[in-house]
Amino acid sequence: MDLLQNLFCGFPDFWGGGVAHSVLIVSIVMALGLLLGKIKVKQVSLGLAWVLLVGILFGQFNMTLEPNLLHFVKELGLIIFVFAIGLQVGPGFFSSFRRGGLALNGLMLMVLAMSILITLIIKYVANIPMPTMAGILSGAVTNTPALGAAQQATTDIFGIDAPKIAIGYAVTYPMGVLGVVLSFIILRYVLRINLRKEEENAFRGLGSTERLSIRHITVEVDNERIIGKTIGEISQFAKCDFMVTRIVFKDDDSTCHIVSGNTMLHEGDRIGVAIAPKDVAIMKALFGQVIDFDWTKFDSIMNVNRFLVSNTLLNGKAIKELNIRSRFGANVAKVTRNGIDYVAVPDFVLQTGDVLTVVGTENALAHTDSEVSKRNNRTSYGDLIPIFIGIAFGCVLAHIPFIIPGLPQPIKFGLAGGPMIIAILMGYFGTKHHLLNIATFSSGNMLREIGITMFLACVGLQAGRDFISTVVTAEGLQWAGYGLAITMLPILIGGIIGRYFMHLNFFTLMGVLSGGNTNPPALAYANELTSTDVPSIGYTIVYPLAMILRIIIIQVLIMSIV
Repeated sequence: MDLLQNLFCGFPDFWGGGVAHSVLIVSIVMALGLLLGKIKVKQVSLGLAWVLLVGILFGQFNMTLEPNLLHFVKELGLIIFVFAIGLQVGPGFFSSFRRGGLALNGLMLMVLAMSILITLIIKYVANIPMPTMAGILSGAVTNTPALGAAQQATTDIFGIDAPKIAIGYAVTYPMGVLGVVLSFIILRYVLRINLRKEEENAFRGLGSTERLSIRHITVEVDNERIIGKTIGEISQFAKCDFMVTRIVFKDDDSTCHIVSGNTMLHEGDRIGVAIAPKDVAIMKALFGQVIDFDWTKFDSIMNVNRFLVSNTLLNGKAIKELNIRSRFGANVAKVTRNGIDYVAVPDFVLQTGDVLTVVGTENALAHTDSEVSKRNNRTSYGDLIPIFIGIAFGCVLAHIPFIIPGLPQPIKFGLAGGPMIIAILMGYFGTKHHLLNIATFSSGNMLREIGITMFLACVGLQAGRDFISTVVTAEGLQWAGYGLAITMLPILIGGIIGRYFMHLNFFTLMGVLSGGNTNPPALAYANELTSTDVPSIGYTIVYPLAMILRIIIIQVLIMSIV
């Protein structure tokens, strides 16, 4: 028994509470937490919150690290995590405000503001210190970087860590996961949602996804004005972006062909078109009626495949410069960038990380794959130099003070904000200027998981001693109730506003509300209800701004309301 106690609490002569002992404890907490995170109930899981809970359990039994080493590992994990998050959201951060994203971000801002307002009301009514409320808020909206920002701001002001921040987070995090799902269920019945009808509308692009997605339709040519004209001639006077990818001629319906600008149309021809849902009516007026058509019967002749653009030489090149149609006999139907679809018009400029949907023969697709995914020794491995330089600049930015009138002291982005901002800028400009390759982004995904598990494990170990004594009291139960209110009330009010005033599709609405709460389990629940990608699009559009604002706002709250 003494051996086990010394093993986990620090053997004076062997472990000594040093590096080996610390790595042992942190590794076990991370491994057990990740293992428990795989448990799902109705496709909903607490995920990485289990790492925090296992850390709390270890801390409760004094199986923890030396305080200074614990603080270092926690902050290092936070820096790695937020930097990886920044790289992930960077390429699409600025584009999220275009093509219909402005309205969705507007709804997210309303929901965020309501969660802040409810937090402040609870703080003054219940007389709870702002740092503690910051932890409750971070858990209620399942935002781990905000937790890190709150702890960093508290340390800067008071010079010490505040364990109740982590305890509040741990108490309310489950409420944040379950509360959003429960809110979605309530909204579904209050708004009288017909899921089948919503899915049909989502597939057609109705409900604020008109500018965010592309649909593939089949049109039978019957407009006399375009019969005998080429696709190139028709595109000159069309008032929308579209891509005709393949055609089945009326006189030969046993095969299909790739379409070029010189392809001439005849009455009764059937064409496959990639187009934004909002422009389908224009297609009908231009070409003819949309029909149901089974293209799979031509799979032996022509297929559709998706290819990741990892060839850095294609950065900044327009699709027409690739000459895929003339060189390989294939057509690019659409380009997907950060979850948003774009019609593959000839002038569309590519960047690393784009996903091309290509139509062509098996041989043509193989050549296209070789072209867009071409790799060399440099692009096969992540380039770590920009990552470390970026982290260094992020740490510098983290401690630059910014004076805001009315605040008692300058605000800093902190270790949760500085590295993330630098990473967002690197993610956005890096792909455009060949600073980062696709392998670096893939490595970032691993860094993100390692960083967040390190951070949560240490937060749990730090808060463990006081957790049980807080949770089993009336105060702990009140915190859980406060967290549920902060989670559910903004979601319910935002859901009603989004449905009745913005006329959002229900699946889009769930994606936006999940993204506003930076809540991956809620997104997983929404995705289970539909076969479309609409929830993910809504989530992707609002997630970057929501993440940044929650990190900054929580620091402002702590600094202005102490």
